Amino acid sequence: MRELLVAGTRSVREVVLAGDLDPAPILDDIIDLADEARVSIRELTRSRFESMARTESPQGVLALAAPLLDHDLDDLLVTDASGRRPFLLVLDGVTDPGNLGAMLRSAECAGVTGVVLPRHRSARVTATVAKAAAGAIEHLRLAGVTGVPSALGRLSSAGVWSVGLDAGGSIPIHDLAVADQPLALVLGSEGRGLSRLVRERCDALVHIPLFGILGSLNVGAAAAVALFEVARRRGPAG
Repeated sequence: MRELLVAGTRSVREVVLAGDLDPAPILDDIIDLADEARVSIRELTRSRFESMARTESPQGVLALAAPLLDHDLDDLLVTDASGRRPFLLVLDGVTDPGNLGAMLRSAECAGVTGVVLPRHRSARVTATVAKAAAGAIEHLRLAGVTGVPSALGRLSSAGVWSVGLDAGGSIPIHDLAVADQPLALVLGSEGRGLSRLVRERCDALVHIPLFGILGSLNVGAAAAVALFEVARRRGPAG
């Protein structure tokens, strides 16, 4: 909620508060930011508030806001307003809202300049995802695409490397030679990983070296490791 008001990229019609909230600095921030933006604030009983909320265990604050902007993929393939070359996260069929939210949070913290999401057979950006992302969706450019394989073709035409994260990848991620180039990190779904066609369309397949007994990481954890390794190699300027 705070990040929605800070970002200012979406119009907010109203902020609604549950009447039994305990005092907290973050709540003071939200109220002050809403007041500065001339957004009306309404207080409801807990039962009425929960009837409006769209997530389980609502935390007592919600906003009535304009929908997220769905960017065109081409917007993500050029240097952004801050002068950063493309550093994209492409998700191939992630279906768990919690994982999607965690990955979006990691992406924003790692300096990703845009996220590509399929419109079908994957989790959508819902209130549950927004909650798990902890405000990251307000600072990320999101582009919905009909198919990931065709999107990777457009990336290739624009000079953006597509790098798939796959347990069978031949290159350790810390040896990725193009980490500092315009790049899209491609991750697959929780169970099957990258689909066959997406794997074939990637320019390179990398893996995260593991040193324990277990053979894989949760996709959200794998995304965080991979994103920050690429971010480390790119440096602050991206």
